[in-house]
Amino acid sequence: MRLYPKVIPVISRETIQLLMQDGDIEVEPMRIADAEMDLSAIMREYLTNEERVNQATREALERRGYDYSKFNQVKREMADVRGFKMGDEGIEYVINQMIEFLLISRNVEEVFAADNVIRQKVFAVMKKHLDVDEEIDREARARLKDLQEDSSPGGPPSGGPGGTGTPPAVPV
Repeated sequence: MRLYPKVIPVISRETIQLLMQDGDIEVEPMRIADAEMDLSAIMREYLTNEERVNQATREALERRGYDYSKFNQVKREMADVRGFKMGDEGIEYVINQMIEFLLISRNVEEVFAADNVIRQKVFAVMKKHLDVDEEIDREARARLKDLQEDSSPGGPPSGGPGGTGTPPAVPV
């Protein structure tokens, strides 16, 4: 799962709404928007830190003379050095930060549910929005693969059945 800036406000809104609806937290109506913005700030801070790791990775690649094919390998190294959690561990880190926020925030009157209950609900909201991108990615890769197969030398002939374009030239 990967966190994208455009889904942050949606995740924040749905998380606060779900937790309030289920009676897990109590937030005054005048403070709902502030509580949502606080959750958004946590996720944006994570993305800012990730961008710092990406920048350090690009610099390290340049210094070492590596090409970008080693980006993910070097990024893991940079993240480890900085104690930055990536991937699913990163999402768990963000969820833990959100739970901490709920417990100390002035915008949340009371927290009634246990941490593990809140964690499961926040994870479900995040998964719903972050898995959409993985589904789109899989579909795009499948379409690209189909395009590559169709245009490969072993693909259908340009004028034959299933092909497009002009019929093959006939020698005279």
